[in-house]
Amino acid sequence: MALRALVFDDEEGVRDILTLFLRGRGYEVLSFSDPGTFNTRCSCSEGKPCGDILITDNRMPRLTGLELVRRLLRNGCNGVVRNMAVISGHWTGADLREAGRLGCKTFHKPFRMEEIYKWLDECEGRINAGRKSIDRPDVSVNCNVA
Repeated sequence: MALRALVFDDEEGVRDILTLFLRGRGYEVLSFSDPGTFNTRCSCSEGKPCGDILITDNRMPRLTGLELVRRLLRNGCNGVVRNMAVISGHWTGADLREAGRLGCKTFHKPFRMEEIYKWLDECEGRINAGRKSIDRPDVSVNCNVA
């Protein structure tokens, strides 16, 4: 069963590259240009993970990547919680510390795909690949940020 990746980046080119790369690696990919269109009240707290990994840009409209991660964690997300990455070309020391505190891997733009590849290898070692896709909710509907 394919692993599911959630990708958030307001830059279409970066989002498309990550999506193509992940699909080429066998992932089911849900990509979003605006985290405000994603329902952060997913069913993860009910034991139905919304995804296996999360890759998000930090600077986006309406909501930063770190704010998205905080909301997911606050709302009980347990699907991507151990496999989250935040990318940015404009890191501050405070943002880097916050990302670390939240358990996120950080990447600096421009990043190298080899870095993402290595991180995915680590993530896949932590993921229960036996989870059935049918147990995952369709997170592309009911998209309202709480």
